[in-house]
Amino acid sequence: MTGGPGTEKADVVLIGAGVMSATMGTMVQQLEPTWTVRMFERLDRAGSESSDPWNNAGTGHSALCELNYTPLAKDGSVSPDKALVINEQFQLSRQFWSHLLDQGVLHDPKSFINPVAHMSLVFGDDHARYLRTRYEALKPNKLFETIEHSEDPAVIAQWAPLTMAGRDPAERVAASRVVGGTDVNFGELSRQLTAKLADNGAEVAYGHEVTDITRGTNGRWQVSVKNRLTGERTTVDARFVFVGAGGGALHLLQRSGIPEGRGLAGFPVSGEFLRCTDPAIANQQNAKVYGQASVGAPPMSVPHLDTRFADGQRSLLFGPYAGFSTKFLKSGTYLDLPLSIRTNNIIPMLAVAKDNLDLTKYLVTEVLKSRSAKDESLRQFYPDADPASWELITAGQRVQVIKKDAKRGGVLQFGTELVTSSDGSIAALLGASPGASTATAIMVDLLKRCFPAYADRWTPKLTEMMPSYGQKLNDNPQLADEVLEATNRALALI
Repeated sequence: MTGGPGTEKADVVLIGAGVMSATMGTMVQQLEPTWTVRMFERLDRAGSESSDPWNNAGTGHSALCELNYTPLAKDGSVSPDKALVINEQFQLSRQFWSHLLDQGVLHDPKSFINPVAHMSLVFGDDHARYLRTRYEALKPNKLFETIEHSEDPAVIAQWAPLTMAGRDPAERVAASRVVGGTDVNFGELSRQLTAKLADNGAEVAYGHEVTDITRGTNGRWQVSVKNRLTGERTTVDARFVFVGAGGGALHLLQRSGIPEGRGLAGFPVSGEFLRCTDPAIANQQNAKVYGQASVGAPPMSVPHLDTRFADGQRSLLFGPYAGFSTKFLKSGTYLDLPLSIRTNNIIPMLAVAKDNLDLTKYLVTEVLKSRSAKDESLRQFYPDADPASWELITAGQRVQVIKKDAKRGGVLQFGTELVTSSDGSIAALLGASPGASTATAIMVDLLKRCFPAYADRWTPKLTEMMPSYGQKLNDNPQLADEVLEATNRALALI
C-alpha cells in the first residue's frame, strides 16, 4: 500500500524499504506471522537508494572475484578465511530466496537473479604472482573448487572477450574465474519482498520520513513520522525498531540516544559509473571482471567491468569512480555530514582525517578526473572501448563507519556494522560492502542478538528456509552439493 499510517502501535517498525528492511520484514512474517509490521520509506518506491542496481557497486558479492577480501599478507601468503565467510553468507541468501520462490513470496527468478561468471583480472608480474597465490589458497576449499586460473591470452579471451581484444600481446595478464557466479538486482528483489509484505498485512507507507526515535515511558520506542507530501505527522509506538535506512541510519541511531551509538560517525563516499546499454556490445561478454584497487582507494572503489541485468535489459557497467560528497543519501542534503557531528564523535572523525590522508588525496584526484581520464581507466579493462557508447551515471552514496579506537582515537571501518541496543529493542545497520549480498546472514545475526528468547522456537523454521543454517557448507561437501544443486534449480541458474 502507499497510503499513510494506520494504527498507532506495531510490534516491528522498519525504517527504509531497501533490501535490508525488506529481508528483515519478510523473516518476521515467516517466523511470527501474527506480529504487526510497519514500514516507512521516504521515497516513492522500494529499493531506490543503495539497493538500486545502478546505485550499487556490487550486485552479487560472494567473494568469488573481489580481491579485497583476499589481501596479500606481508609474508606473501593469502588467507581464504574472509572469502569463505562471505561466500557462506551469500549461500544463505540463495537458500532464503529459493524458499521464498517456493512460497510464492518471490516470482520469476530471472527478474532479480541471473547467471554471470565472476572473474578477477590483473596486470603485471607482481599482481600475476599474487593472483596465482590467491587461486592456490582458494582452490582446495569446497566452495571454491570450481575456480579456474590462466595466464593464456587466448583462454582469457574466451572467458571475457572484451578484456582482451586490442590488448598489447606483450602485457602480462592473469585471470581467475568461477562460472557459477550471479548478478542480482537488489532493487527488484526489494520491491517484490515489500509488495508481499503489504499483501500479508504489513503497513507499507511510501513518501513517509522518520524524523525521530525516542524511548517512551513505557519502555517502547516512539517513532515520529512525517508525510512528505501533506506534512502530516504521526507517532508510532513500537516494540522493536530496525533502522535499515542506508546512509540515513546514522542520524536516526544518534537520535535514539542508545549508548551503543555514541562515538560513531560516518564518512560518505560518492561515485560515478560508465554504463553501456548497446546490445551489440553488452551481449559480447557475460562476466563480472574485478581488478585491483588503486593505492589509497576504499574497497568499494575496486575497478570492475560488470555484466548487469536490470530493467529487462543486459548492460555493461564500469567503475566506480569514487568521489566525496557530504550527503549521506543520494536523495539527501549536503548538511547530512555536518549535522551528524557530535561532541562524542568529533575526536574519532579528526583522528580518521589525520590517518587517512592517502584516501583523501585519492578522493580529491577522483573528483578532479576528467572524462577522458575516466575513459582511459575503462580501456585498461576494455582496450577497444568507444567512449561514445558509454554514458556517465551517478552512483549511490556509501557511508563508511568511523569508530572510537583507544590507541588511535578513531578508525575508518570498511564493511557493514550492525549496532544493537543492550536490550535488543532497536538495531541499525551502517556501512556498505558486502552489504546487500549478505542481507540474509545479517538479518539472521540480528534475530539472534535482538530476540534470544525465541532462538529455540525459530530454529526449525530457519533450518527449513535455509538448510545450511548453523552449519558451514565448506566443511560439509555432501550438504554443499545438495544445497548448490537445489538453489541452482530453484533460482533458474542452470
